[in-house]
Amino acid sequence: MSSLALLVALLLVLVGVLVVAVLVDLAHRYPRASAPMLVGLAGLTVFSTVVVAIVVR
Repeated sequence: MSSLALLVALLLVLVGVLVVAVLVDLAHRYPRASAPMLVGLAGLTVFSTVVVAIVVR
């Protein structure tokens, strides 16, 4: 894998962590909507499948 692909994967992971943190924060502010950790894990799962699909190519 080239250095550029690794850099792109790293940037995608960093953006994914930020997105999951925002999802957890929103769920924490509105606890009736859902449990914060479940929302974070769901977001992380979806994001990780996208990153794996891109990196494996």
